[in-house]
Formats: sequence, structure tokens, C-alpha cells
Amino acid sequence: MNVLLVYAHPEPRSLNGALRDFTVNRLEQAGHAVQLSDLYAMRWKATLDADDNTAPQPGARFDPSADSMRAFAGGTQRADIAGEQDKLRWADALILQFPLWWFSMPAILKGWVDRVYACGFAYGVGEHSDTHWGDRYGEGMLAGKRAMLVVTTGGWASHYAPRGINGPIDDLLFPIQHGILFYPGFEVLPPHVIYRSSKINEANFGEVREALGKRLDTLATTPPIPFRRQNAGDYRIPELTLRPELAPGESGFGIHAG
Repeated sequence: MNVLLVYAHPEPRSLNGALRDFTVNRLEQAGHAVQLSDLYAMRWKATLDADDNTAPQPGARFDPSADSMRAFAGGTQRADIAGEQDKLRWADALILQFPLWWFSMPAILKGWVDRVYACGFAYGVGEHSDTHWGDRYGEGMLAGKRAMLVVTTGGWASHYAPRGINGPIDDLLFPIQHGILFYPGFEVLPPHVIYRSSKINEANFGEVREALGKRLDTLATTPPIPFRRQNAGDYRIPELTLRPELAPGESGFGIHAG
């Protein structure tokens, strides 16, 4: 497989840095081809703005979506954006590795999504009709590829349990897994979450490393989260609400996985 690892942590000597190196080595030893986007090392520009189109319309009001679409269609995107899109086209699988900061991904990784997911590339594709509402949520430019999150967090696993104070980890990661990965078509694997990251030392790092290794070894075979495809009949179009006979009386993120 071709694997793209997008990594977001500012300190290469951190736990995340060690896991990044382990991931690359483990995948390569298994025969996979790996590309690494180390966003801090790349000094990735995190803000989406008018400068992302190298041929802006003079005097025009900046419209993030419309400018993104024009730049993508016209080949006038900044080179860093186009380069990351090429990596995504090349990849069979995407791994996003990051520490959970304030219940989400670091800003630099969100900025990678904001800029690389151009209109016409990751969204704004496909027909809109009475039976099909765009190629998204299981369809799209990135369909047929796999994706997985590798997340570290300082809290205990119990803090992220169904009754934990921080909320269920699957709910916290839903906007990323369903909204950022499944939306443009990825098959999303269950996340690999490493808890109590500040308590990991040389004595227990081997266990942490091997647990991650087992997930990497099954990157091609692990069943994905069974998110419901938007255009497969489970949702009423154009309302895009789940049909009442499915998960009757229920609500929340969980109803969007069959």
C-alpha cells in the first residue's frame, strides 16, 4: 500500500515524535511505501486566505469556497496545496497523527484540511438532484482509500468512556472521522487512541509501540466504521435526514453508523 502520514506535533523528541518514527519504520518494513507530511517541520501555512490562489481576481471580494474552486480548476493553487493533494491521490491509506488539544486537532492540522480540501477536490463534486445530493459521505474524490486516526491524549481512558467527564471519545472524534474523512469518501477505520500520554516512559513505551504496531499491521484488513452512505437510501433527499424507520426514536452521532 501507499500510505500518507500527516503528522502534527511541534516537538520531534516527544512521544508523538517517537511514534511517528515507529510508524514509518513499521510500515516500510512491511513493504508499504510511505510519505510523511510533518506539518511543523514543513512550517505549514495554517490559514486559508486569498493568497492561496496565485491568480486572484483584482479587486474581487475574497470568497473562500469560490476562490478555492477557481484555483483548483485553473491550476493556480499554491504549490504546497497542490503537493499535498498529489500525495492524497497517490495514497491508498491516510493516517492523521496528532495530540488531542482542547478536544480537537491542533490548529496546524485543521489548517491542512482547510487548505488542501479545495472545492472541486474534496467537496463540491457530483450532481445534485432529487435522488443524489453530491458525491460525499462515502463517495467523492477520495473514495476507495482508507483512513485512520492515531491520537494521544493526557486523560485516562475512563475520562473518555460513555459516562466519562470528557464525553465519549467516539463522539469527540466524530467531526473528524465522519465530517473530514468519510465526507470526501474515505473508509474510516476505528481510531487508535493512546491515553495518559504524560505517564508513558521507557518502561511501558514498548507496550504502547506494539499496540500501535498491531493496528498498522492490519491497516489493509481492519473493517471500517460502518458509517451510512448518504446516497445509498438511508437518508431522505434533499432533507438529508435519516429515514424514520432507521434507529427509530434515536438521535445523536451514533445513528449515522449502521
